[in-house]
Amino acid sequence: MDDAPLIETRELAKTYVMGDQRVRALRRVTLSIARGEFVAVMGPSGSGKSTFMNLIGCLDTPTKGEYRIDGESVGGLSPDRLAELRNRKIGFVFQSFNLLPRATALANVSLPMLYAGADRATRAARAQRALDVVGLSARMDHRPSQLSGGQQQRVAIARALVNAPALLLADEPTGALDTRTSLEIMALFQSLNKEGQTVVVVTHEPDVAEFAGRVVRFRDGKVVDDRRQTPRDAATQLAALGAEQAEEAA
Repeated sequence: MDDAPLIETRELAKTYVMGDQRVRALRRVTLSIARGEFVAVMGPSGSGKSTFMNLIGCLDTPTKGEYRIDGESVGGLSPDRLAELRNRKIGFVFQSFNLLPRATALANVSLPMLYAGADRATRAARAQRALDVVGLSARMDHRPSQLSGGQQQRVAIARALVNAPALLLADEPTGALDTRTSLEIMALFQSLNKEGQTVVVVTHEPDVAEFAGRVVRFRDGKVVDDRRQTPRDAATQLAALGAEQAEEAA
């Protein structure tokens, strides 16, 4: 890992003004995430975890404090510059997949490169490689309605990876999936992380957080716990579940 943190926040704060009320969603959070880490961000509703995700994902700007990603400060950047930074540095994975329903898997994965101005041949080649990484090269011509929920999430992960982002940021990525498919997605995240990809998963599910090497918990806009752990191996859990289901079917 590079010694310089990939994600660094200093006294990061966010206050929302709602009518005559001021809501302090994030309160002076100082946190760093090293390159190559797999971090789970947890907390109850209203804890600040979603605000933190929006800020490190450059989807929102802080009221106070500093945020740096890959050595670059985002303070004072214009909306266009923030959009460019998101496209270059961050790959997003959402619970609802957010795929274009009439586009093929290949076209969906190609979309971030279209925004980045890549030519058609480059888009096709890189999208095919990304789909191969997530095990869906045989489904590249399928539309979302022709894919299972797990396959749709794999397409979304391929789309997130296609620009080789510094950060893979996932918001409740298994929330719409069954147990087996959730394990498949977490095994994929662990495999990507072993290859050096920095992964941050925002989740309210303790079972999901157990697959990360570090868990950061938020409450009332503050970090209340930050600890490293030995992650469970999703591939092993998946194999055990398969054996259990095979035994039940016998």
